[in-house]
Amino acid sequence: MRQPSPKADWPASWKNSYQFDLEEVFGHISNRGYAYAYDVRRRKTLDLLARGLPSPAKVLDIAAAQGNFSLSLAELGYRVTWNDLRDDLEGYVKLKHTSGDITYAPGNAFDLAFEELFDGVLITEVIEHVAHPDSFLAATARLVRPGGCIVMTTPNGAYFRNTLPRFSDCADPSIYESGQFKPDADGHIFLLYQDEIHRFALASGLVVEELQFFTNLLTNGHMKTSRLLRILPRRLVDAIEAGTQLLPMKVAERVLLQVGVRFRKPLEV
Repeated sequence: MRQPSPKADWPASWKNSYQFDLEEVFGHISNRGYAYAYDVRRRKTLDLLARGLPSPAKVLDIAAAQGNFSLSLAELGYRVTWNDLRDDLEGYVKLKHTSGDITYAPGNAFDLAFEELFDGVLITEVIEHVAHPDSFLAATARLVRPGGCIVMTTPNGAYFRNTLPRFSDCADPSIYESGQFKPDADGHIFLLYQDEIHRFALASGLVVEELQFFTNLLTNGHMKTSRLLRILPRRLVDAIEAGTQLLPMKVAERVLLQVGVRFRKPLEV
């Protein structure tokens, strides 16, 4: 992945994406909690996909923003289609592309249609931005071939500090439609719980093949632990993160901030 040289005449979306990239992939870290948590999520996502779907499978990356996962997968030998609602980001992603098979299909995730189904789809940090997460997962499932998989990461609704509403308790989710698709944490609408994930999967014709919780308070720099990140070596932070991922499921879902899921679409009988 190439680090582009910023230009004064770049669109605002490119400039904003570049600032995120400095933290996420180019190593210019000012917020350790953000950068460490992103790295954990990136590694977890790629691992969930690789163990469920080896390259050179055909993968769609929905709401892929500046394309870091798309480009990484292309470099690993996957045949990738990048998607985002913000079509102006396509040019920025192309600046960073150095190798691998990647095509571009900007547009609303609910309206996507392709001539061929995909072997796999990524939906990383997107389902929490939609007013109808159950419908979103169902729409995603329709893009996957039988036997294929979907890898999803999203903030964990059962995390003890979560204050956002539960989708299952909302009588009319349409009231949130005007505010959906907004980027970053300010755009979060619902954070999903484990029981909802399983229920949405069943309704979408999917099977939950693997579900993991990850990213602890320290890794994320949450609740003032960011001060510790200034003095603790990265290897120690990573070791603590690895240890907390081994917690019993009932404990992990309360104290870890993220959840990663690999869904499988069963073969047609």
